[in-house]
Amino acid sequence: MSPVVSSSSSPSSSSTDAIMALNAEERTRILAKAALFSPPTGVMADGRRDLVGLSREELTDLLVEIGEKPFRTKQLWHWIYHQGVTDFERMSSIARPLQQKLAERFVISRPEAATVQTSSDETRKFLFRFRDGQEAETVYIPDRREDRGAVCISSQVGCTLSCTFCHTGTQKLVRNLGAAEIVGQFMAARDSYAEWPSPKGEIPRLLSTIVLMGMGEPLYNYENIAKAMKIIMDGEGIGLSRRRITLSTSGVVPLMDRCGDELGINLAVSLHAVRNDLRDEIVPLNRKYPIEEVLAACRRYPAASNARRITFEYIMLRGVNDSEADARELVRLIAGIPAKVNLIPFNPWPGSAYRPSTREQQARFADIVMNAGFASPIRAPRGRDILAACGQLKTASERARASENPA
Repeated sequence: MSPVVSSSSSPSSSSTDAIMALNAEERTRILAKAALFSPPTGVMADGRRDLVGLSREELTDLLVEIGEKPFRTKQLWHWIYHQGVTDFERMSSIARPLQQKLAERFVISRPEAATVQTSSDETRKFLFRFRDGQEAETVYIPDRREDRGAVCISSQVGCTLSCTFCHTGTQKLVRNLGAAEIVGQFMAARDSYAEWPSPKGEIPRLLSTIVLMGMGEPLYNYENIAKAMKIIMDGEGIGLSRRRITLSTSGVVPLMDRCGDELGINLAVSLHAVRNDLRDEIVPLNRKYPIEEVLAACRRYPAASNARRITFEYIMLRGVNDSEADARELVRLIAGIPAKVNLIPFNPWPGSAYRPSTREQQARFADIVMNAGFASPIRAPRGRDILAACGQLKTASERARASENPA
């Protein structure tokens, strides 16, 4: 049974205009703050420029600067993003003198895989180290039944949100990741599985979807995320459909609107509570954007439909948010939204005060949501034997490096 999508609760045009005006002001403030955590430039120590992460227009400008014709952009784009080549000498459609000229001025980079761990369930976790020594995590989660899987990508080094159940929330925000570092995580993961050139048409993709659900709040780094996703969606390169990309947010309402308008990718919302007082505690961003505002933004989200439902992420914390009353209130809150609910068993990490809900309580909660017409799968824990909680691998690396280099 599918829930009926209703528009009866839609705000009037005048109230919508007022909301959007306030959101525009707040968006400007958020983007200005994001600039304080800007990533390093794409210029190497030897002066060469990294080509990964540049838009087509930026790539064309660089080529024109060195006296090349704009048509070279299409050639380079194909080699970088369709073929996955990092060495100019392998670009067989480009003459040797130009290969040498490009190599003198540019690089095609990947983040360094400082640590790679593969779980007994084949989940693979990467700790990527960037040129300034900062680190972030990427996880590939293979499908249990088919040759496909999701790449979980980070958007920031650390996080500002301090969600009390999240291990990454214990790590302060260091900086945003640049478009090259975001795209580079996916490209490096594909290197690991030798999935080049980019599969086309009906050819199955092993790395078939992207979830922006790793370290950080992606909407607090929106401009770099948007640039990276536009590169990944470009049909002449990696060519991943917007339907195969999901952005997960804790509810940065003003940028939810912009993401829907500009990218049209799938949306996941880290809800985790059905009362503002509790969500204020476990997801502190709720104090700024309470549940009602977050759900109103979901109702406005242009990409949402019964074919492309908004996912509400709900972590199950024993005795905190997992009662039958919570389940019934969740159903009431999301009524009329084309949605599904992902129920996530809490993955304990050192120092956490929470415990996972019992299997019996998870099942009771899921039944209530499902009987109301919403899909409510209980996510199977993956990669527990490789520090699967987001942020744990980075913490372990920092401790190891500190012990190697004591003050």
